[in-house]
Amino acid sequence: MTEPYNRDLIGYGSTVPDAQWPGQAKIALQFVINYEEGGERSLLHGDHESEAFLSEIVGAQAYQNMRHMSMESLYEYGARAGFWRLHRLFTQRRIPVTVFGVAMALARNPEAVAAMKEANWEIASHGYRWLDYQFIDEETERHHLQQAISIHEEITGTPPEGWYLGRTSPNTHKLIAQNNSFLYNADSYADDLPYWDTQFANPQLMVPYTLDVNDMRFATAQGFNTGTQFFDYLMDTFEQLYLEGEDSPRMMSVGLHCRLAGKPGRAAALARFLDHVADREAVWCCTRLDIANHWRATHPLETPAP
Repeated sequence: MTEPYNRDLIGYGSTVPDAQWPGQAKIALQFVINYEEGGERSLLHGDHESEAFLSEIVGAQAYQNMRHMSMESLYEYGARAGFWRLHRLFTQRRIPVTVFGVAMALARNPEAVAAMKEANWEIASHGYRWLDYQFIDEETERHHLQQAISIHEEITGTPPEGWYLGRTSPNTHKLIAQNNSFLYNADSYADDLPYWDTQFANPQLMVPYTLDVNDMRFATAQGFNTGTQFFDYLMDTFEQLYLEGEDSPRMMSVGLHCRLAGKPGRAAALARFLDHVADREAVWCCTRLDIANHWRATHPLETPAP
């Protein structure tokens, strides 16, 4: 056990820092809308197989060298209807949102991008394509990273300040550190608070995301079957973190997808949760960029003494 081990299993340990959220909030509550529709696998996008991930067809198989018309239609729902339902839910309540935007998908729906900007939502980068990069070579992934930033800036008017690829490769963190243009990296699920990753020459502020408080559980074998189950899990997570926040404020992220939470029965459960938290005190509803800026100002990276 004395050999170098390139993982941190200790984290903050028993000495969790005081987040010092604005307004003495007990919890920083943050909602992500993943915008991926139009960037998924498809022959129309130059791929050799159809999409198979995160849809109503649980356990779908990719069709080799063929279009999957039902899968394409399910993704189209997210862009055509689901996005706008979620947009109404959050804008009517004036709750800030971070969008994880796939560059190719954003480029295919300028009306949705305009609505995000008008609502003053943060648009972070969700990569160039909605792909699993586990087995994609490093040079291709680096090229896709550069394309993501370039297209994002062209479409939104500004370069992305936050990053979340989602389905990373062993090279992703290194490539983002080398790029060194993001204020935060969300490709982590390792904590309930932001933390600094110093394994590369350029340290990265990690603002962890979530795969459990996430509507993707509607599209997995082990997951939510009803809006009520989703609501209950949102509530249990919120109430536990809110209770812990009496002594040590935490962060709660909620992951949403236009084609999943954008369906009426799931959006209704989300609306109930939004109305519940609106009645609670000491809750900071914010974007992930808000959290990153606050953490950088309040908990800057400590440089080792010479």
